[in-house]
Amino acid sequence: MPDSSTTTDWLLLLYFLPTSQAHARVQAWRRLQRVGAVSLKNSAYALPNSPESREDFEWIRNEVIAAGGQAMVLVAQTPDQATLDEMRKAFRTARATDFSAIADEARALLKRASARQPTSRRAITQRVRRLRERYDEAVRLDFFGVEERDEAAALLEQLDQRTGRRPPMPGSVATTHLDPAKYHGRTWITRPRPGVDRMSSAWLIRRFIDLKAQFAFGDAKSDSKAVPFDTFEAEFGHHGTHCTFETLCERFGIRDPAVQRVARIVHDLDLKEATFGEPEGPTVGRLVDGLRRAHADDEALLRAGIDMFEALYQSMRSEIKPTESDGTSSREKKRGSTSRRRKSSRQPQSHKKT
Repeated sequence: MPDSSTTTDWLLLLYFLPTSQAHARVQAWRRLQRVGAVSLKNSAYALPNSPESREDFEWIRNEVIAAGGQAMVLVAQTPDQATLDEMRKAFRTARATDFSAIADEARALLKRASARQPTSRRAITQRVRRLRERYDEAVRLDFFGVEERDEAAALLEQLDQRTGRRPPMPGSVATTHLDPAKYHGRTWITRPRPGVDRMSSAWLIRRFIDLKAQFAFGDAKSDSKAVPFDTFEAEFGHHGTHCTFETLCERFGIRDPAVQRVARIVHDLDLKEATFGEPEGPTVGRLVDGLRRAHADDEALLRAGIDMFEALYQSMRSEIKPTESDGTSSREKKRGSTSRRRKSSRQPQSHKKT
């Protein structure tokens, strides 16, 4: 029987895709790299056991199965200290490689910045911003902490001081439209510890589908009357390349331009991609992470997330030209005008609902 002091829970993803599915094989490999998984043997990948890791592996498993492959997610334990050290070393080696590459590029940029060439200043600033985003992503995947991380951070700090600010880069979803009225007065259920997709989706539901929507956390099977969202195999969940937020926009025909910008941010953050590269993306990701750390209670966390996305939406909406068609109905515009009243009149929620 293994010593509990040296055992650690791990999640293992085992999958198989036929050689004819070359695109799906490459996509699965890229997804695994983005979530920080380490390869053990051919098609076996590991992550430290956590709700976030489980979510990542479940989505990849579903994509593999949808592509005609086979996949399963297992929980495993390291039986002894030597195996535990070997597993941790594999993760540290992967992250050390990432941080070393970032540090090398940062040194090269520092040399170019020191050359004081005016024509290249903007290009350097943009490269620094992209490098900072790569660093933030590597930090998110640094499960065990590597020394190379500190060196990369110090070099980036020098670059930030040398170049000052870091500018941007710019970037859709629509089909079978459901009637929001049929979803009024319903409770929407999802998994605990909401992240960017569940926070934004809850905001979208309250803003465009049902002003008085209630939210609960737990197993969707425990409440047959509740509407599940962002749960495995839910109607309102990940479908194809869409995250849950995008699925809701498509199913309910929400075409508001400001919402579409929010959708691009949520897509990149939730799927760990850089498809759209909205400049606000990294900041929104930081805010979501901060809210998750600040709120131990799921109800309070979701409420804070809803408020955050309302603020983001209002900010983006203010940038939309009055002549630009937003494709929203008069009912949706009326809902927008009552958003402040909704916040001030919101009643305290019962346990496990918000």
